[in-house]
Amino acid sequence: MKKAFVRRLDKSRLDRSRALSPEKGVTMVLVALAMVGVIAMAALSIDVITIYLAREEAQRSADTAALAAARVISLSGITGDPSNTTSSWQAICGGALKPASQAASTIALQNMVGGSTANTVAVTYGGTTNTDCSALVSSSPNAFSTNPTVTVQVQRTNLPNFFSRIWSHSGTNISATATAEVFNSSYSGTVGSQVVPIKPACVKPWFVPNYDPLNPANCTRNCTPFVDRTNGAISNPGISLGGNNATGVIGENFYLAADCSHLGTGCNPNPRAIPIQANLTGNSFVVGYPNLLYYPGQAPTATPVAVPASASGGNLYEQAIAGCDQSTVYQCGVGLANTVDMMSYNPSTQNGDTALGVQALIHQGSTTASQPDGQDLLIPSAFPFQIQAGSSNPLIGGILSQGSPISTSTSVVSVPIFDSTNNVNLSGTSNVTVVGFLQVFINQVDQWDTMNVTVLNVTGCGNGSGPPVSSNAIAGTSPVPIRLITPQ
Repeated sequence: MKKAFVRRLDKSRLDRSRALSPEKGVTMVLVALAMVGVIAMAALSIDVITIYLAREEAQRSADTAALAAARVISLSGITGDPSNTTSSWQAICGGALKPASQAASTIALQNMVGGSTANTVAVTYGGTTNTDCSALVSSSPNAFSTNPTVTVQVQRTNLPNFFSRIWSHSGTNISATATAEVFNSSYSGTVGSQVVPIKPACVKPWFVPNYDPLNPANCTRNCTPFVDRTNGAISNPGISLGGNNATGVIGENFYLAADCSHLGTGCNPNPRAIPIQANLTGNSFVVGYPNLLYYPGQAPTATPVAVPASASGGNLYEQAIAGCDQSTVYQCGVGLANTVDMMSYNPSTQNGDTALGVQALIHQGSTTASQPDGQDLLIPSAFPFQIQAGSSNPLIGGILSQGSPISTSTSVVSVPIFDSTNNVNLSGTSNVTVVGFLQVFINQVDQWDTMNVTVLNVTGCGNGSGPPVSSNAIAGTSPVPIRLITPQ
């Protein structure tokens, strides 16, 4: 009885096993099919991530390349010649071999896209396919010469697909485009509803009156202003070679002289150019040489950054000259935010705060030795102007050698231009209204706080309102800021 029951039970299990055996085959098929799908999805995910990262790299490459080209345009000073009267635009962005286009291509090819450099880099100007920016500049300031734009397209072809090639996909083409604008507020009112204010960073605490000491030539009274205080337009647009003003304000060479007498007689402010200039080699005077008074601004409320060790023990005013003052706001058209301090600073003795600050800033060896004495050099005889590394440049012996051409120098500074229309003598602590910014190259400084400078850029504020456009570079800050934009 028991044996019969066991035989029936075994037979039942065998029958059930035979009945389930087809289901085991289906499960294996389903698992195999699922594995194919999982592997395909994993492969697709890897390729999608690869493409996504490559596109991010391409966009970053295009962004940095566009900004590099815009920076060349900004620092060159060509926006100071919006009508191209001196044919200066051709020298900067007039083709693939010119500095702006070369800078964009060089930067783009330094960035990897999907593990390799881009196959093509296209640089165009003004929202067009034009590779020669000079063709876009008219005989009068227009939209392009006022706010020139540069567009860079970076393309990488045949980006490898690690798994998708199973389905005969040999590669993917990746491209990205970026547009940067060089914002020149001087003429923005002519192509838009109003001029947007600007606020350069790391401005030096020297307010200069709105008088061009070389316009008319060697003027001592009734000098033409740098900028029109009502609309921001540059009064003498164009680029001059060799330091004169024959064809424009960019390239002018003159002296910035302290507003206070170095003979110990105190301050006698007069916001005009004056006909007497301290000689750079001693206590004699050169009569009639063009120069412009500057007025010290208030010392910063916070310790400046990037101060050379040689100036770190000086007062905050000296440190603001030698380094980067990030706490003081120098902003177009805002009188209460811009203050001249005629009480705290008086260069009554040799080597005052300005002389020591500038000496540290530009790495000049001595304020009394023959020049040049270690500082970087500006060559203004041809455009674009070239800057050469001096023997005391901190990068000498590393990536530079003396005389090497450089694009950034601590000798390049921006200073505010204040509205001196009423010719009011300044005294004590006075609020002034900034109507523009002047960018200069400091060639040298003497022991009487007098600087010889060459104009690199001028921009006017105009009559706009709203949030200011900022320029944030520490070295070589420009009053003509650059920014990435989205083309309309």
